[in-house]
Amino acid sequence: MRQPGVGCGVVFLKEGSILLLQRRKAPEAGAWGIPGGKVDFLEPTETAARREALEETGLDAISLSVIGISEQLFHEEQQHWFSPIFHADHFTGEPKLLEPEKHGGIGWFSLSQLPERLTLPTRHAVKFLSECGLG
Repeated sequence: MRQPGVGCGVVFLKEGSILLLQRRKAPEAGAWGIPGGKVDFLEPTETAARREALEETGLDAISLSVIGISEQLFHEEQQHWFSPIFHADHFTGEPKLLEPEKHGGIGWFSLSQLPERLTLPTRHAVKFLSECGLG
């Protein structure tokens, strides 16, 4: 029996720019997205969000707030995900590409000049930022 998975994502904002990683793997290979990933069994989503962000970027998300929930349906890949999207209210560190096997690039992008290809959770995150008055 197939069932939805649980993921998470973290929005890091700095001076009107959002931190994005370019995906190397399906789904959405080549698209740019916020840091995040799978929530492990019995792992609180906020803990998973901090862990994923640290593993992928080296940034320590000290304070997080939920800004919305992203639902992703990838029919070709037979994947269905629910992902709380967090905003890093406070974070430390400098972003680095720590998982080059998973990501082809990392960078800050102005919210007014985003890459053409964004992951679905990232498109949701940008919408949530606007609704929350953060973007």
